[in-house]
Amino acid sequence: METNVKSIELRELWRRYKADGDPRARERLVVAYSPLVKYVAGRTAAGLPPHVEEADLVSYGLVGLISAIERFDLGREIKFETYAITRIKGAIIDELRSMDWVPRSVRARAREIERANAKLEHRLQRAPTDQEMAAELNVSVSELHDSLLAISHSSMAALDELWSVSDSSGDQVSLMDTLEDPAAPDPAKVLDVGDLKDRIADSIARLPEREKLVIALYYYENLTLREIGEVLGVTESRISQLHTKAVLRLRSRMTGDSFD
Repeated sequence: METNVKSIELRELWRRYKADGDPRARERLVVAYSPLVKYVAGRTAAGLPPHVEEADLVSYGLVGLISAIERFDLGREIKFETYAITRIKGAIIDELRSMDWVPRSVRARAREIERANAKLEHRLQRAPTDQEMAAELNVSVSELHDSLLAISHSSMAALDELWSVSDSSGDQVSLMDTLEDPAAPDPAKVLDVGDLKDRIADSIARLPEREKLVIALYYYENLTLREIGEVLGVTESRISQLHTKAVLRLRSRMTGDSFD
């Protein structure tokens, strides 16, 4: 995500803010990186009900951007944009969750689908079909699809939650935030992060091909659900269902649900 400020000027602004605590430099950094907030808010709004205003998401995201600017360590070997997007997204999600706008029934249904998927995968040793999931949940395939669509409107964090942990202040931060400075590495922590990445990669590889493609296009190619629908020749609602199914499968695998 590009800014409207030249890299040389940005470096000078960062120096003035971090070295001298210049409040005007901080304000200009917020303005320079504000397109990041618009970008994240737009992507988040695409998966939310119509009554959630994108302008509100932008307002929540600005809090995350300011936090990112204040906390960012210039000595780290990651781009600020990468770090900031995680913070912005986290601030938006935290605010939406504090509003508790998702019905309890939807949350409960999501947990039921996760458990059913984990149970069937354990029994079948493969990803279950919609028909098998519906039978396990004692609903019709159409009702399962309706549930997935409702859940998709509540999955603000989606797959990104799998990469997040809580820091000492209780904030949700990306796993990249837990990596030590290269000058003082923590082998145990690096090993834990690497193990989690391997588990996620393995879980994605085991998804049905269509769901795997949706995950790749959404998270790696940054296409919207509508654009993915155009690529695959199906409706945006169908892509939303496929995305939700994939995320619930991954969550059930990563949480390690057990069954007797």
